Amino acid sequence: MDNNFDVIVIGGGPGGYVCAIRSAQLGLKTACVESRGTLGGTCLNVGCIPSKSLLNLSENYHNVLKHYNGLGIEVKNVKLNLKKMMMRKEKSVSILTKGVEFLFKKNKITYLKGTGSIVSTNKVSVVSNGKKIDYNSKNIVISTGSKPSSLPKIDIDEKVIVSSTGALSFSKVPKNLIIIGGGYIGLEMGSIWKRLGSNITVIEFLDHIVPGMDQDISKEFLKILTKQGINFKLNSKVTRINVQRDNAIVEYINNQTSRKEIIEADNVLVAVGRKPNTKELNLDKLGIVCEKNGKVKVDKNFRTSKKNIYAIGDVIEGPMLAHKAGEEGIAVAEIISGQAGNVNYEVIPGVIYTSPEVATVGKTEAELLKKGVKYKIGKFPFLANSRAKVNENAEGFVKILSGYKTDKVLGVHMLGPNVGDLIGEIALAMEFGASSEDIARTCHAHPTYSEAIKEAALAVDKRAIHF
Repeated sequence: MDNNFDVIVIGGGPGGYVCAIRSAQLGLKTACVESRGTLGGTCLNVGCIPSKSLLNLSENYHNVLKHYNGLGIEVKNVKLNLKKMMMRKEKSVSILTKGVEFLFKKNKITYLKGTGSIVSTNKVSVVSNGKKIDYNSKNIVISTGSKPSSLPKIDIDEKVIVSSTGALSFSKVPKNLIIIGGGYIGLEMGSIWKRLGSNITVIEFLDHIVPGMDQDISKEFLKILTKQGINFKLNSKVTRINVQRDNAIVEYINNQTSRKEIIEADNVLVAVGRKPNTKELNLDKLGIVCEKNGKVKVDKNFRTSKKNIYAIGDVIEGPMLAHKAGEEGIAVAEIISGQAGNVNYEVIPGVIYTSPEVATVGKTEAELLKKGVKYKIGKFPFLANSRAKVNENAEGFVKILSGYKTDKVLGVHMLGPNVGDLIGEIALAMEFGASSEDIARTCHAHPTYSEAIKEAALAVDKRAIHF
């Protein structure tokens, strides 16, 4: 095999494999290094995809158990087969990871299995089964993703104290599960295991869940999850976890009262964020500059302090989202080939795949207030949406923020059914600089959940029809 390439991408996750495919499409001789043994990174293997599989399967189980009888669908002797459910999850993962490998073959990308490190500005070393091979490349792209963070003096053993990886593979339903962190990952995992029979307690350091999200959404979301039976300990700091006889004893302090509390559980999920995975890359010796938080410093064209070495995805600043990494992967490939690759960070959506879902894009009220931007608000509840009502799925609302004078859409925040799909309409509208008036004058099919977006846009100027 010829060991000389135009581009070597280190990391085969949603940023890396997309970058490799786009590079190959543009005629660049491309290789991708991946140590996991399967492509797709955290997202496909132990993140986005398996979690969404379990969210879907657990919701189906919960609905059969709790809701269908009231809808005239009588089901008896409902039984959970967790082993079969996990097998279904693994099958979904396998199909998708093999699909990425097929795309590599289709696009004539060299797949290098092993751990990659950067030897020099034009050389990558790959170690596999104790054997090291060096490869030369005109350009190198760092896309090694991230790994779970923990708290001081708390060791994740993936048995009793687990990360999201361990929480996706429990062999039995924990009777009691404590989740440290009330963000995206913690709440999705809590929803899965609550539906399957666990008692869930979420311990969050702040006085609200999903930090950084619109406060109206956060407050209503907390009410809904509490109603579903998830317990919350807000304003609380975990100080210690003792593992005794395969049980975890968690000690925490209320930040307001300084009162110490103790709670016991079968398992503890530590979901306090993620950190860049750059340890094996040899960045220090190369003189590649990193931020204080460990993320690689890049310019507007994703170049590191070495002009032919680029970085994308979770290893650089910005939200740790698969779709953000993918957009950056495409942009970098196009920049390397001489095109004008670009990512519009103002319209990167975020979604929490609970039930109901949460979806957000653009600025929050807090961000607009901080910048002194005057704005208008339009809100519309799914309770007044006919499709949501007939489907017995009417919790939540759509909230649109637009410029006070310009009416340009600045941010949209949604809590409700299928909003993870609905947010795409808003991202497209914002990409084209749409106003709330543009959305309000766009005909939406009836009856659909998307009508709630139109009504919220009408509500910006206090002319909603159905509320």
